[in-house]
Amino acid sequence: MSTSANEDPETATPEWGRVLICGGTDWARLGRKGAPKSEDVNGETNPDLLEPHILRSLSNVKATSVHTSAHGCHCVVLDVDGVAWLFGRNGSCALGVPNTIDAISESAPRRLTASDLGAPATTKFVHAACGRHHTLLVGSDGQLWSAGINTVGQCGHPVSPDVPTFKIVSVKERIVKATAGISFSAVLTDSGKVYTFGSGEKGQLGNGKTGERIITGNKLAFDIVTQPTQVEGIDNRKIVQISAGQQHCIALDSTGLVYVWGYGGYCRLGLGTQADELKPKMVPNFAGANDLLMGALVVAGPSNSVVVDRQGMYWMTGKWKNSGEGSSGSPYSSFRYMQDIMACKVTKASCGGVTHWLLTPDDDDKDTGEARIMTVAWGQNAANGELGLGPDEPKSATKPTRHIPLVDVAVIDIAAGQNTTLFIAKPVGKYSDLPRHPIDVDPPEVCIQCGEDHGEDGDEVLECEKCDAPYHLACLTPPLESIPEGEWFCPDCEESPGASVGAAAKKLKSKSLKRKAEPSPKGAPKKKRQ
Repeated sequence: MSTSANEDPETATPEWGRVLICGGTDWARLGRKGAPKSEDVNGETNPDLLEPHILRSLSNVKATSVHTSAHGCHCVVLDVDGVAWLFGRNGSCALGVPNTIDAISESAPRRLTASDLGAPATTKFVHAACGRHHTLLVGSDGQLWSAGINTVGQCGHPVSPDVPTFKIVSVKERIVKATAGISFSAVLTDSGKVYTFGSGEKGQLGNGKTGERIITGNKLAFDIVTQPTQVEGIDNRKIVQISAGQQHCIALDSTGLVYVWGYGGYCRLGLGTQADELKPKMVPNFAGANDLLMGALVVAGPSNSVVVDRQGMYWMTGKWKNSGEGSSGSPYSSFRYMQDIMACKVTKASCGGVTHWLLTPDDDDKDTGEARIMTVAWGQNAANGELGLGPDEPKSATKPTRHIPLVDVAVIDIAAGQNTTLFIAKPVGKYSDLPRHPIDVDPPEVCIQCGEDHGEDGDEVLECEKCDAPYHLACLTPPLESIPEGEWFCPDCEESPGASVGAAAKKLKSKSLKRKAEPSPKGAPKKKRQ
């Protein structure tokens, strides 16, 4: 969120943009070998998007942040009104919807407000986190909600197969941020404290123990913490950022010191060994006398960690590719700066299942004088097109490369998932040149208002950016004399931001009509639908 010096942070409008998506959209199948392809209502498979597409369903939603994880196949988008839009895989009720639904289409996202969960009407969602099969939502009043798999207490509730709908988590302090691994969760309070809950198998809870023991049948069991518990060892520091990998955590304090704990495999903690750390340990690279080499941004990947220092330099440790230096055979044993991007002043970074992303200032725009943003990406085995380099380009890139499809697109946020990548981009520059997903929404061929098609020589037609519905300029209220510049959405889409589009909309409409056609139970009065 960015505000000017004269703005009140409580009332200022946060920086916002529109949602872009590339990579896999077959949510129930992604990452599962041998799983049959899902089909939409037209009998078509859900596509892999090989370049960034404007997500039609949220194309008229002012998004402020987008959240997923390198080990997750579901997503949360937050908008300027603090509304959450959820879509993706719903295994073990990860999206707070009963397990009867395998996935929620990105073309028909679930709309959720804090008041839907019993919070006061003034409460907004301000942060979110996605584990493999669970989700955390943070409210502006400091409350925390969770839903999804809960077999080891990763939802912050007594152990159960799942938490089917979002349920409030009891935490002693006001929560401001959250992050989630496969089997654990961590939250950050406004006072700079970190609380964790879930499985302690690899030390990811940071409480100094795993509780490893042998149970029936010589099986191993580990400590499970269902009540959010403060992480010791950094309790005298003010933590400002946290990020969770699959089974490890990285944190940044207000002075720029970096701490790591949890699973040490592939040297992902950057401490020179593969040993697990059961308590937070300071990373020596960022604890020297040089203020410019202190940490400014931390990110945990699936088997790696990233630190951006105060001069914008990008440092990596662990396994971050599949062959060559930095692979499982020769991971970076400690944090090393990436030589290919030494000249970049990194402002944001994100790690996906096999992808790596960053934003860096580009040359100033010659016409406006404004600084432009360059998107850089790389990664191996991006089988679903999650690098989005283009339909005629390789799916993978072994070295950091300028992301050509996003040149002159003002990206302000990136969330890299296991098989999918999401962006927030301002609707300026080359944004409008990007393709839309779905590409074809089968719009009417005649004006929505008058029902006539005047042909090529008739009245000028204006099409909605979201649903492609055509309107004659003279048929609008008030009538328009010319095509307006920038985005334009039809009255129906303006009235229903985030409404379903394409095949997903038809499917929902078909279900609705089917329900209306079903006879009421014998003896029961018929109810009018609101």
